[in-house]
Amino acid sequence: MIKVVGLGPGHSDYIIPMATQAISEATVVIGYHYYFQFIQHLVHSDALCIGKELSEEEKRAEIAIQHALEGERVVVIGSGDASIYAMASIVYQKVAEQHLDIPVETVPGISAFITAGSKLGAILGHDFCCISLSDLMTPWTTIQKRIHAAAMGDFVTGLYNPRSKKRYWQLQTLKNIYLQYRPAATPVAICKQLGRVEEDIKITTLGDLDVNDVDMFCVVLIGNSQTFRYKNHLITPRGYLNRKPETGVEIQQASFAEILNAIPQNTLPKDTLWAAIRCIHTSGDFEYINYVQASQNAITMWHDYLKKGGTIVTDVTMVAAGITKAYTTQYNNEVVCLLNDKETLQLAKDEGLTRSQAGIKLAAKKYPQALFVIGNAPTALIEIADQIQEGTLSPTGVIGAPVGFINVIESKERLKTIEHIPYALITEKRGGSNFAAAIVNAAFTLDEAKM
Repeated sequence: MIKVVGLGPGHSDYIIPMATQAISEATVVIGYHYYFQFIQHLVHSDALCIGKELSEEEKRAEIAIQHALEGERVVVIGSGDASIYAMASIVYQKVAEQHLDIPVETVPGISAFITAGSKLGAILGHDFCCISLSDLMTPWTTIQKRIHAAAMGDFVTGLYNPRSKKRYWQLQTLKNIYLQYRPAATPVAICKQLGRVEEDIKITTLGDLDVNDVDMFCVVLIGNSQTFRYKNHLITPRGYLNRKPETGVEIQQASFAEILNAIPQNTLPKDTLWAAIRCIHTSGDFEYINYVQASQNAITMWHDYLKKGGTIVTDVTMVAAGITKAYTTQYNNEVVCLLNDKETLQLAKDEGLTRSQAGIKLAAKKYPQALFVIGNAPTALIEIADQIQEGTLSPTGVIGAPVGFINVIESKERLKTIEHIPYALITEKRGGSNFAAAIVNAAFTLDEAKM
């Protein structure tokens, strides 16, 4: 029987009862000779104690197997937890490689990073990881990949084997990598000789971290982007927000913030960018940053117009339905769609027009100064553009987002040629009623844009 036992960080108070019992019942105890000082009071007087050097882990496992095969009750000791960067792995590996029928058990211990987390208060309140900087058994190229992944993933990070006389450069390299992803003010703790009389904890920052303060008796903890210091405690909140958004408004605002953080680089003015964000929110497609186009200050001018109760004319009922009623109610806006009006039906029949075109032609006579919003019919957008070009219509603005294949591009090209009327459009064959409404809603809410 082999039991691999973790002794915790050093002080007898950190040795759990299971470990105490296992050591006291052992007939053979094997480990790094330095650790025997912490368990002398637990070892049976007749037990054989075999001390080895730090680099002789494999030899310790082989000796443990030899004595176990002879029927001894073997304990292999290590600091912290035996399964974390410790002897459990090599013992189990050796038993498995030789296909031996030896019972093996791991007795847990309190690891260094758990002890450090407790001493610091609550630094491990969110996702965390541990990285060993020792390249004795792991290639540095592999370690470096893990450093980048942990830093990029914003993990609270515990560092084992952070620095020694021969491995003096790795920690500085890690610091340089982390500074690519995290602010220099990120809290860092150097925890030395935890649980022992020599215990010393130093709290600093990533930018001020002096690698010369660190040695092999230290574990280093690096906070994530949310970790903060309060007195001598480091606290990592359990979530990146105080709580998850619950109301519709909160969910929407959180979505806009996420879009803004992930949006591709662009040169759009603030008001046009806000319209693009609303379109991305509508579609879930970040490519719409490239498809929203507006004349200078168009969204800003419509914001003022709509807050003063300005009228909106749409080509189809789907656009009208997509405009948030809370806004139109608040500002007393009239939303007009004459698609199904009797006059529209007669006009379409008399002049051979589509209903959408006939409805817009009729609305142009009744509401010549309205904001015209086209989200479906290219014929309706062509009607508006032609009337503006002829000088028979001068609206507050035109939003052109018809979608499809026939006359869609042509209708939008007409709109682009207009210089004296504010316009916004969804370019190419993209668009639809939901995008036309999204641009109107962007104009209503421009003062909410946080960019």
